[in-house]
Amino acid sequence: MRDLAGDLGVSRATLHRWVGSRDHLLSEILWAETSSVLDNVSYAGRGGDGVAEAIGTFVRTVNASEPFRAFLRREPERALRLLTTKASLVQSRTIEKVQALLSDEVAAGRLESPLPVADLAYLLVRVGESFIYTDAITGEEPDAEKALVAAKMLLRGR
Repeated sequence: MRDLAGDLGVSRATLHRWVGSRDHLLSEILWAETSSVLDNVSYAGRGGDGVAEAIGTFVRTVNASEPFRAFLRREPERALRLLTTKASLVQSRTIEKVQALLSDEVAAGRLESPLPVADLAYLLVRVGESFIYTDAITGEEPDAEKALVAAKMLLRGR
């Protein structure tokens, strides 16, 4: 924050008034990037398969982001806290976006949700997270294809 304040030519106190804490600023930046990826994911095919493909594409895109991977390697505890906990604005906003997508698909008759839509959105986001943060959680390589398979399994319906 000191370096950013210096680059902007303001005091640290002014920067904190503008953006809040470092964690809040990082969360907003991470959300802006997440939202951009979600807004640009193609939902080809729609229905359960289209939603699953969107989840897989999102995970693949995030996993390929070198700046994101560098942040996760450099500050794994902070990244996981900012991205995956109940206090995470990134996670809650991502769930809202996925819930809206699922609701649209259910309303259009292209998807029969095996769970309440809010629960399914939460579960799909957590599946995606599992295969984005794998290296920080288990030490294994992140794998978007596993996220795609898991999402397809969840979206098959009853």
